[in-house]
Amino acid sequence: MDPRVLIAKRAAQELKDGQLVNLGFGMPTQASNYLPVGVNVMFHAENGVFGVGPRPRPADAKADMTNAGSEPVTLVAGAAIMDLATSLGAMRKGVLDVTILGALEVDQLGNIANWAVKRNGKWWPGIGGAMDLCYGTKTVIACLMHTDRNGESKVLKRCSLPLTGKGCVKTIITDKAVFDVGTQGLILKEHAPGVTLADIKACTQADFSVAANFGEMKL
Repeated sequence: MDPRVLIAKRAAQELKDGQLVNLGFGMPTQASNYLPVGVNVMFHAENGVFGVGPRPRPADAKADMTNAGSEPVTLVAGAAIMDLATSLGAMRKGVLDVTILGALEVDQLGNIANWAVKRNGKWWPGIGGAMDLCYGTKTVIACLMHTDRNGESKVLKRCSLPLTGKGCVKTIITDKAVFDVGTQGLILKEHAPGVTLADIKACTQADFSVAANFGEMKL
């Protein structure tokens, strides 16, 4: 299975019936394709939509109906469209139950860095609404590849990139593992198919304990 699909499928398993859910750019937006049977949620796009529906057919796509990543969307019954300021206000106020965010790095304190890397001496691209989501959402789930292109861990003791949110992440989902962020650090809950505990230890910089019910990812 494509590792990004695996991450999106596993992230979808975290969602519960009736929740208001924001999906960040990239892998998180794909989680809507893998909702468990019987789970109905209301998806939010930070550019100003509550009630984002399935991706339309190319012939039905409309240039003025997109999510925050400029991907075409449809609307479900009961959807609400608003200006960006109202949408950001809802995010800050705590209306959302869950946000699933992509990440560049996460760490054992529940910190997340997802907005900037240094290119030609400048931080790029910009913070967007992720900071508002981190501090205004009840549950933040971070999704990322476990290692970078050089095989170095992206699940760290401390994030090295500028933080988006401090101590806000509750669950970390990678292509190799699922961690909960506990009061005493990371707790390894699940491994991806074909990945062993030894594999995870070898590619994880962060300290973690292993849950008593540690087992394979539920997909």
